Amino acid sequence: MGKLSALKVRYLDKPGRYSDGDGLYLLVGPNGSKSWVLRVQVEGKRRDIGLGSVKLRSLLEAREASIDMRRQLRGIATEPRQRPIKARRKEVATVLTFRQAAIQAHAERMRGWKNGKHQTQWLSSLEAYAFPTLGALPVDSVEAGQIHDVLAEIWLSKPETARRVSQRIGIVLDWAYAKGFRQAEAPMKSVSKGLPRQPKRSGHMLAMGHADVPGFLKALGEGRQSTGRLALEALILTAARSGEIRGARWDEVDLEQREWVIPAERMKAGVTHIVPLSDQAVEVFQRALKIRVPASDLVFPGQRPKQPLSDMTLLKVLRDMNVAATVHGFRSSFRDWAAEETAYPGEVAEAALAHTVSNKVEAAYRRTDFLAKRKAMMRDWGDYCTGRKGQGSPPGLLAAT
Repeated sequence: MGKLSALKVRYLDKPGRYSDGDGLYLLVGPNGSKSWVLRVQVEGKRRDIGLGSVKLRSLLEAREASIDMRRQLRGIATEPRQRPIKARRKEVATVLTFRQAAIQAHAERMRGWKNGKHQTQWLSSLEAYAFPTLGALPVDSVEAGQIHDVLAEIWLSKPETARRVSQRIGIVLDWAYAKGFRQAEAPMKSVSKGLPRQPKRSGHMLAMGHADVPGFLKALGEGRQSTGRLALEALILTAARSGEIRGARWDEVDLEQREWVIPAERMKAGVTHIVPLSDQAVEVFQRALKIRVPASDLVFPGQRPKQPLSDMTLLKVLRDMNVAATVHGFRSSFRDWAAEETAYPGEVAEAALAHTVSNKVEAAYRRTDFLAKRKAMMRDWGDYCTGRKGQGSPPGLLAAT
């Protein structure tokens, strides 16, 4: 009797592997996709073999397919040794499609990722650009020409996306090679040589001038309220990264102490970061609290209450308001304001942005996170963004001296 039931298979939504027994697993991806995987021993090595999507194969059918596959593998294992090992492995490898390999590679790699945005985008980019062409192909049959055709469509029009898709295709193919599902490593070097030179990157994300932020924030607050707009307001007022805001949980926020403590596992540098909350930031969190979804611990939940907003939701807010800047660019707006309009030292502004100290000697001797000065800085930033400061002395002049 298997451990899973048809009802359980239907309602499981948490990403991970769920065992049915005898090596059969239900694999749930971060985007809610579900597929069957059979774990077996082939020539003394563990192999994961995809058995298809839950949409195409029921639990009962997956159990039957796993039995047939184990029988087939036993036949391969007992074949005469004169037959080349690579030829026998290829029969097993053709069972796994590129889509199934990508889902399994992603499930293994995401355990070491801290960035929720990266976890979501990793598969979604392949779903959008690679799976339509490569998804149903046996992973061992994907060649340079096919990859070239996928990337050529977006290589010049969406250069950054194309580079990421290229890298992720290579990772999937190298994962399949390491697992024994593929006979050769990813041919990415030859693919890149066959593609035209991309436009040169500036290295900077488009940012709104800090002088325009107060007007934009006012317009943002006056529009139809949504979780995405609230999250963008909070991002601007805290100078936080998109992933930090979208992953914010209520147990991290203390409105009485006026602090938001982001745990190390959610920070890019892997260090706990305390964000002082200005009056304006507290007010945004209070508005979010009024519409809190009982089933979610997230401050800014997505359409599925237990999953955060997608990064595209925040970008869509900007595009709907005809703003060309990027979401990440508001951190640059904050940094420019601190440099041009205040007397706060640069290291205080860098600490507010949770940037690491690049100089190793300086980093070794620094024992402070400038929390007291950052409280004053974030207060001044909140006042600046909402127009509370007049044309007098620059904010932070007294606080920094």
